[in-house]
Amino acid sequence: MQGRIDRMKKIERKWYSRKAAAVTAVCILLLAGIMTACGSSEEASKEGAAKSASCTLEVRCDTALESGKLDASKRRILPKDGVLFQSQEVTFVEGDTVYDVLQREMKEHKIHMESAENPVYESQYIEGIGNLYEFDCGDLSGWIYKVNDSFPEIGCSEYEVREGDHIQWLYSCDLGKDVGKEGWKK
Repeated sequence: MQGRIDRMKKIERKWYSRKAAAVTAVCILLLAGIMTACGSSEEASKEGAAKSASCTLEVRCDTALESGKLDASKRRILPKDGVLFQSQEVTFVEGDTVYDVLQREMKEHKIHMESAENPVYESQYIEGIGNLYEFDCGDLSGWIYKVNDSFPEIGCSEYEVREGDHIQWLYSCDLGKDVGKEGWKK
């Protein structure tokens, strides 16, 4: 009988030992989770504290309307003055790109926009805004952007916006020539 009692005590000690180890492991995991959550909120606070600034954004397609190349079904869905997004001040945070600003404002104002990753240039490519797409006015047509009256030679998701920038998205029917782009760098 004593042997049986000793075995029972031994089993009981193992059980309590395992239970203590499990409770300790759970406590460690909870503590790690709390510490991670605190770190995340610190990071979120830092991100929230990122400097907010403003720029102006404008989206126009009047060249498409004036070109005579636009299909009648497309012409009907575009604003008659060619202004898809009236020039207005918008906010951004430090590190935002021209693409980020466009995407956020189009989404907020419920203006349809499509883009695709361009692996050659490692940047986003704007396929269409307001249901007006590349090639809708011929082989040389599509969206192009200007910042402060000049055409940057980098992709829109690489150009970081600065305080006071004036961003224009323009629809070109002639590889930018009809909106003031002189030529492309090679």
